Amino acid sequence: MTRYDIPSIVTAYAQGYFLMADEQGNLDWYSSRKRALIPLDERFRYPRSLQRVLNQNRFTVAIDRAFPEVVAGCADRETTWISGELQEIYGELHRAGWAHSFETWQGDELAGGILGIVIGGAFIGESMFYRIPDGSKVAMVKLVERLRSRQFLLFDAQMTNAHLERFGSFEIGDREYKQLLRRAVQQPCSLE
Repeated sequence: MTRYDIPSIVTAYAQGYFLMADEQGNLDWYSSRKRALIPLDERFRYPRSLQRVLNQNRFTVAIDRAFPEVVAGCADRETTWISGELQEIYGELHRAGWAHSFETWQGDELAGGILGIVIGGAFIGESMFYRIPDGSKVAMVKLVERLRSRQFLLFDAQMTNAHLERFGSFEIGDREYKQLLRRAVQQPCSLE
């Protein structure tokens, strides 16, 4: 067991905080003045070339089929904020029903995935990775479709980057984010 308990972690995420390890692996809570969101409305977009990939139906999707592998894939970077301790916490959150992996598969091979925490109608995206080109991009499109169909209000990407901007990610201020988050966590949604 880590030095963080599950109810406290869920409460902190529901208030807009998130866990991150520094370069030495020390874990701490963070918040941000601006929050990156993936739109769940008509603002969501993706490159035309990805539509061709989607039309080929090369990938299937699954939820939590390979949760530990997705966490490991997200952490497997030259510089990572997902320390060993944070990987353990994700495992505990998963066993408690809060953390999930949304995966793409090509046959029996894990192609990519998105790691996130679900609290009510909020999907808080922690990280994503791919092993097969387009695996994480297809996961993003299929996850947005899933969140829309389940009436989620919020897909929090925490921080934006050029990759997420291609999907229409945008930033909002802390006050607006916390208002939206408060509404979202009250919604009775399920990823399954």
